[in-house]
Formats: sequence, C-alpha cells, structure tokens
Amino acid sequence: MTEPSPRRRPWRVWFRVLHRDTGYLAAGLTLIYAVSGLAVNHIDAWNPNFRLERVHRAIAPLDPSADLPVLVETARARLGLEEPKGAHQPDADTLTLFYPGRQVSVDLPTGRVLEEATRPRPVLRAFNQLHLNHLKKGWTWLADLYAIALLGLVGTGLFMLPGRKGLAGRGAWLTGLGIIIPVVALWLWA
Repeated sequence: MTEPSPRRRPWRVWFRVLHRDTGYLAAGLTLIYAVSGLAVNHIDAWNPNFRLERVHRAIAPLDPSADLPVLVETARARLGLEEPKGAHQPDADTLTLFYPGRQVSVDLPTGRVLEEATRPRPVLRAFNQLHLNHLKKGWTWLADLYAIALLGLVGTGLFMLPGRKGLAGRGAWLTGLGIIIPVVALWLWA
C-alpha cells in the first residue's frame, strides 16, 4: 500500500463537501434574500410590499357648500358604495371617503372620482418579511443560523483551492476587491 503524498491536503476534501452541502442548504434562503434585497434596495422608487391601484370614475357634480354628512351620503349613493369608515373634506372642493385598504376622493365641482386601493404583493411581501426579520421570534434564530452558514461558506470557499487559483493567487485579489468595494462605497456615499 502506498503512503499518501506529503503535499496532499485531506482537509480540502472535507471543505469541498462542507461547502457543497452548506451551499445546497442555503440556496433557498439565498434566493429569497437576493430577490428581497433587490426589491428593498429600490424602496424609494416603488413599494415592494404593496401596489397602488387607481380607478377613475365620474358622477354628477356636488354642491361644495353642502354640509359634510349630506356630501358623504350623496357621493356614497351616486357611487353605489357602503357607509365609509370615515370622511374628510381637505379643502372646499374635495371630499375623501375612507374604507379599509382604499380611499375615494371626489372633486365636488366636476364630479371626477379617484379611487385608490393598496393590494399586497404576496410573494415579495413574504420575502421582505423574512429578509427584514419582521417575524421575530423563532425566525431570528433561523436567520442567525443562515448567517452562520454563509460564514461557513466563506471560510470553506476561501481555502478550498490551492495555489494560484486559490487564496495564494487570484483568490486573494478577488477577496481584496470584495472588501475594498464596500469600503469605497461607504467613503463615497456615507
């Protein structure tokens, strides 16, 4: 029987196994965190949890000088709506009716109606709840385990390949670049 080569590193084999299996375990969560991260990164441009639906309608004009209860009842009857949870007249020409998840604004002199409703984005909203840890409780522990798994992927990934293709060669340059990019971003934009 031959002796193993002195250059052979059996721990690299175990790193490959750990890296592969941990990667498979983390794949689903990585997908969720990546999709949610893209959505949340652009929160100033859109709402990743809800979409706003607008419907324009028209009714006969209403008398802006009428009392609020009369305006509410007349607008409600003309629009075929149920009793609102609340009503408000933000200015002399506008009436706003409030319903759960939506509001109806009526331009009294013209009769133009704008109905705005928020509808959840079911998948993205769920992903964002997980990513931003809105669930708390047991999810915090699972998210911590995921973070530890990612640290394990980093640790095994850095030392898996030997020589020029590993951390002694281009791996060092790429790892350094991966550290420098966020540092430069903090310096430029923080």
